[in-house]
Amino acid sequence: MSQAPIAIIGTGIAGLSAARALHDAGLPLHLFDKSRGSGGRMASKRSDVGSLDLGAQYFTTRDRRFSETVRQWQAEGWVDQWSPTLFQSRGGQLKSSADEQLRWVGQPTMSAITRGLLGELPVTFSCRITEVFRGEHQWTLVDATGTSHGPFSHVIVAVPAPQAAALLSSAPKLASAAASVAMEPTWSVALGFAMPLSTTLEGCFVQDDALDWVARNRSKPGRDGQLDTWVLHGTSEWSRHHLDLPKDAVIELLHGAFAELIDCVVPAPEFTLAHRWLYARPSQAHEWNALTDARLGLYACGDWCLSGRVEGAWLSGQEAARRLLENL
Repeated sequence: MSQAPIAIIGTGIAGLSAARALHDAGLPLHLFDKSRGSGGRMASKRSDVGSLDLGAQYFTTRDRRFSETVRQWQAEGWVDQWSPTLFQSRGGQLKSSADEQLRWVGQPTMSAITRGLLGELPVTFSCRITEVFRGEHQWTLVDATGTSHGPFSHVIVAVPAPQAAALLSSAPKLASAAASVAMEPTWSVALGFAMPLSTTLEGCFVQDDALDWVARNRSKPGRDGQLDTWVLHGTSEWSRHHLDLPKDAVIELLHGAFAELIDCVVPAPEFTLAHRWLYARPSQAHEWNALTDARLGLYACGDWCLSGRVEGAWLSGQEAARRLLENL
């Protein structure tokens, strides 16, 4: 009898990192995601003015293994270096940033990375898994419509910690660890202008009440479009305090903060878009690498198990796969 596949819930960087490692080891698997496509916070939003990176804006590398992997992604044409003209703003004072970190972005969109990792792996999109339970020997997944999926030999949960906690109820220690993770929200707004703004600024770290980050979308490799599009991120604190504000009001407030920040005239935008990330990042780093109940065959991974960075998500997925393989 053929081996039951491994279920992986979530097709962000962590889930796909684990999936590629297990697939390369010759194991069958099946991925599930509640969204219409892969990426999680690495996903790009399609719009009338082109694709926009509303989530992760870029990533950096520190770990040797991840650095080598990113170079492979570059060879595949999935990523490229981004060297924006960076500024920083504090107390209303805008000045050049001395930050010279090597930054990477997916190209032509951030989604290119997860689409490349997914490849031809079997996946079910638009499927929100709400329950994970184990029978005598194998696992069954139940989605929001009540449909069952399975059987599966093992399960890897690769979603934000608050969502993971509910899916890890078969292993109370894992569920408790996930439930202890505080995740910070972020409001993300895109603005599109008919005429390019008269500024050299392409990225800016902001320290004020409302704005945390500003990026000129067209400055990233592979991006195009008729409008001069910008992405603004609200601070975690501001986003938390305005969590339930209507999108139009969020756009108006962050547009106003942007106009006060930048060193040029900012007209009314031709295009606007807002997206609320409820679980944008963990409030603090952890050193779990991944969560494991080898006896049950249940695992969890994600950026919240480590640094909260893209690299942390990838490393956590690798560790979940390593532990699973070690316990076969």
